[in-house]
Amino acid sequence: MTDAPFVQPDQPTAAEAIAHLHDELFLFDDWMDRYQFIIERGQALPLYPDALKTEDRLVPGCQSRVWLEPARQDDRLFFAGASDAPIVAGLVALLLAVYSGRPAAEIRATPAKFLQDWGLIGALSGNRGNGVAAMAARIQRFAQDEA
Repeated sequence: MTDAPFVQPDQPTAAEAIAHLHDELFLFDDWMDRYQFIIERGQALPLYPDALKTEDRLVPGCQSRVWLEPARQDDRLFFAGASDAPIVAGLVALLLAVYSGRPAAEIRATPAKFLQDWGLIGALSGNRGNGVAAMAARIQRFAQDEA
């Protein structure tokens, strides 16, 4: 799927995407630098059209507004996403870098535990942490629906 606004994978597998993001994020020793990296990832997301910013695409449970749109091409799921909050948009970008462009089975086999392992969930406010979990759960549901 080459149509904007869907995120294209940079690495061949979700596991390699997680490893790559980990290496990039942990180049920074300071959390403020890590937050800046996450925000910049969000700013680099493909433009999410206003026409897709509808209530049915909102992710429930997020403190800020987060929209998520799936699309299937052949055996792969692609995702487009956006948020009205910069740090959340960055978290959307991290999730989409891992999951977009992958087969549904690979998505189902790849829990979003890496965000917790990296300390991102604990470093966020409770509502933002819940929102990230809600985003990951919604992606997993889309993959489950493809089973």
